[in-house]
Amino acid sequence: MKHSLLKKSAALCVLTVCCVCAAFAEDGTSIVQKSLDVKRPLFTHSAVKMTLIDSNGNTEDRMIEEWAKDPGDKTGAVVIVFRKPASVKDTRFLQIVNKDRANDKWIYLPALRTVRRIAGAEGSKSFMGTDADYDDLETRKIEQDTHTLLGEESVDAYTCWKVESVPVDPKSSRYSKKIAYIDKETCIPVKAEMYDKKGNLLKVLHIEKLEKNNNYWIPMKSSLKNVQTNHKTVLEILKIETDQPIDDKLFSQNFLNTGRL
Repeated sequence: MKHSLLKKSAALCVLTVCCVCAAFAEDGTSIVQKSLDVKRPLFTHSAVKMTLIDSNGNTEDRMIEEWAKDPGDKTGAVVIVFRKPASVKDTRFLQIVNKDRANDKWIYLPALRTVRRIAGAEGSKSFMGTDADYDDLETRKIEQDTHTLLGEESVDAYTCWKVESVPVDPKSSRYSKKIAYIDKETCIPVKAEMYDKKGNLLKVLHIEKLEKNNNYWIPMKSSLKNVQTNHKTVLEILKIETDQPIDDKLFSQNFLNTGRL
């Protein structure tokens, strides 16, 4: 009987250790890496409705066309062309994603009829009056932040890992920290909170519609709200094509200048 009890006790200890190890198998860095490793289309071409909503509830709708390529080697590019309304029509933006240095960004403003490079010092400036800064348009390198798993939390219908990311070098980001809610099933961040240098909540990103398209999880509708100004930007993909080759000439300053290949 004593031998049997010892065996049961040993088995229980092993089970307990296994459960504890499983509970702590994930850490903040590995979870963020999973989100970065989510399979993405090599090419995308989309029509997007952008809605700006001010603190009084007034809205301004814009139509944009976007092309992007993601070779999967930590490089890539995106071009955004504003189609409507007349006040922003033919404004064109290009971002080249670099592996080992900051991304390159240029914008063409029709009124000036010239391409202007966005300097690194302009990273905190608003992109075309939206709630996104130029720095918000790129993904930070994983090693630039310290990632801590805070636990799990439900967001809408998603069961999420809650991960806090704090810049290793505080000067490298306008945010003191970011808290991401990463869906455990898809590894897509479905919500993110950005905090200012004083530690106050500044912005909230919310994925309102996540759909599978051609075996890729695509955020079809998202909102970014500045909670301090009560201004919001809503993006809704109306149409999207994936993995249809795009001419490299489109991702060039020449295209920005002319609007033609």
